[in-house]
Amino acid sequence: MSNEAETCLVNSTMSIISGKWKLIILFHLMPDKVLRFNELKRLIPGITQRMLTKQLRELEQSDIIERTIYPEIPPRVEYSITEYGRTLQPILQMMHQWGEAHLRRMEAAAAAHE
Repeated sequence: MSNEAETCLVNSTMSIISGKWKLIILFHLMPDKVLRFNELKRLIPGITQRMLTKQLRELEQSDIIERTIYPEIPPRVEYSITEYGRTLQPILQMMHQWGEAHLRRMEAAAAAHE
């Protein structure tokens, strides 16, 4: 594995999923959930409407999620993971598992110091 930034393929992945909210959005849509904008907003405390819109558009442009608009009044818009986006699921699961293990480790270390 090369350490040079130009050839490090981790950078290409990070350019797609980086950002404070993208991984959280993807986590809520995995594996095959379909959520409306306001449902996502409720599931992600602290995100603004503007930021959620921006992050969803970027994920849509990368073919990670798809946006379906139904011709209703008012218009209904739903978001879901694309088939291509589902290829990120093992990565997200591993990150989730690592995060759980890390929190347990930090809690054990804090308890040991008390």
